Amino acid sequence: MRVGIVCPYSMDAPGGVQNHVRDLAEVLLAAGHSVSVLAPADDDTPVPPYVVSAGRAVPVPYNGSIARLAFGPVSATRVRRWIRDGQFDVLHIHEPATPSLSLLALWAAVGPIVGTFHSAMPRSRAMSAMSAILRPALEKISARIAVSEPARATLVQHLGGEPVVIPNGLFVDRLARAVPRPEWRGEGGTLCFLGRLDEPRKGLAVLLRAFPTIWAAHPGVRLLVAGPGDVEEARAMLPQECRAAVTFLGMVDDVGKADMFATSDVYVAPQTGGESFGIVLVEAMAAGAPVLASGLDAFRLVVDGGKLGRLFEVGDSADLAAGALELLADPQLRDRLRDSARIAVRRYDWGSVAKEIVSVYEMVTEGVPGVGEAAEEGRLSHPGGLT
Repeated sequence: MRVGIVCPYSMDAPGGVQNHVRDLAEVLLAAGHSVSVLAPADDDTPVPPYVVSAGRAVPVPYNGSIARLAFGPVSATRVRRWIRDGQFDVLHIHEPATPSLSLLALWAAVGPIVGTFHSAMPRSRAMSAMSAILRPALEKISARIAVSEPARATLVQHLGGEPVVIPNGLFVDRLARAVPRPEWRGEGGTLCFLGRLDEPRKGLAVLLRAFPTIWAAHPGVRLLVAGPGDVEEARAMLPQECRAAVTFLGMVDDVGKADMFATSDVYVAPQTGGESFGIVLVEAMAAGAPVLASGLDAFRLVVDGGKLGRLFEVGDSADLAAGALELLADPQLRDRLRDSARIAVRRYDWGSVAKEIVSVYEMVTEGVPGVGEAAEEGRLSHPGGLT
């Protein structure tokens, strides 16, 4: 099967959607499918051979973060050319409502189209305002996928439809083979965090406010912080006496990320909002790190209401500290959480997830022509001058 995949976010920066698209493409290629991914990327950004760059992206505030999107006449022309040249059996558009390559591709294409919706924004005024404009384009989608129940609820509330839930995938066995690094261990236990340091919704500030209490009870404890951002600004949030107990690792690759999880006694997910799934929790559990997560709806689903990990009140540093101290003091509890989580995460292995996605492809392509370029006169009127 010839599969065209559209990623709206730039390959220049890491992110959950980009990682999902990359991994899905590689799994499909390994299974014998032909795959081309269209995504924004700077000219000097190294991308895999299956990725076609649609040009440089522009940073735009989106869903509590900064998304790097591509739009405008040049991007629209490249999208149409890619669709025309690809001769795809199915087009898989991620975040179809995002004003980037995804929406441009949806406007430009006809035929079997699958849309995957990642975002969870239950009270999005922007999406509500845009729903009337987006609905005609979204009606072109043959099948809709949501990566979680919160993402499904957002889609149904704002845009309608009956999406099937297929979660984000991960390579469970690769993560399970991660190796603890002794140089990262703390004598009083090891905590870790992964996320952008200067993105408030990732919650690092909540964790750093809790850390002095944890450190006072366990002076040998160590906190590993991985992710991009201003290290000195983050370090300044800590009292001087416990700064040496926090190690900032900067950007880590997939191996380093997995090894950090395997080294840690607790993975802390202090996010305060904007999370539709929580793939990083599943990655941590697959690598053997017990999870302590804020009580966001998406996180509650991943840890099964507390059976696979511990939860604390969103934004509550004192509750976070109490949860961390409980886990550090009880190795038997950590072992029980590890054992339960390692079984549960098999559900998210790419071997299972990819089969579900391919089943959707097969359903929408059965007995119908492949993907083509929409006729010029049949295209929608594009607001905002995007094309």
